Amino acid sequence: MQKEIIISGFGGQGVLFAGQVIAYAAMDLGQEVTWIPSYGPEMRGGTANCTIVIADEEIGSPLVKHPPYAIALNLPSFDKYEPIMQTGGYLIVNQSMVDRGPKRDDIHTILVPANEIAEQIGDKKLTNMVTVGALLAAMAEISLEALEAALKGHLPTRHQHLLPKNYEALRRGYETAKSQLAVAA
Repeated sequence: MQKEIIISGFGGQGVLFAGQVIAYAAMDLGQEVTWIPSYGPEMRGGTANCTIVIADEEIGSPLVKHPPYAIALNLPSFDKYEPIMQTGGYLIVNQSMVDRGPKRDDIHTILVPANEIAEQIGDKKLTNMVTVGALLAAMAEISLEALEAALKGHLPTRHQHLLPKNYEALRRGYETAKSQLAVAA
C-alpha cells in the first residue's frame, strides 16, 4: 500500500501543519512516511504546499506526479491540481475560496465550505483541520481517532488548550465529506 497526498494553499492557511499532522498520524500507526514542504519566498499570502507519502514498506520516491488525494485550500491550488489528479482520486476543495465547480468528472471532488465551518467553530485558523477531516472521510488508512491522537501527541504544550476546537473542526469536515460521498454513491 502506498498513498500520496498533496495539500496546497496560501501561506498562513496552515498547509504545512496539516501535512505534518497527517504524517504524524501515519507514523504513529507504524507506517513509513515522507513529508516534503514547499513554499514561496513570502510566507503569508504566498503559495505553500506539501507532499505526504504513506506506505507500509520503504518509500522509493517522495515525488508525486498524479496524486490520488489532494486538498486545495484556494482557487490557484484547485486550478493547479485538478488536472493532474489520478483518475478516481479524491480532491478536497475549500469551497469558501473557490468560485467554480469541478471540470473533471472522473475524480471525486468534495466541496467543503471550510472557512465558514471554521468561523462557526470560532476560529478561522481551523480551516486546514476542517479539510483534513474531509480528507479522512475518503481515506481509509488513517482514522479520525488516529489523527486526533496525533494532534494530542504532537501539538506543543502551549497549544493543547486548542485541541477541543481542532477535534470539532476535524469532525465537521469529516461529516460534510461523508454526506457528499454517500450522495455520490
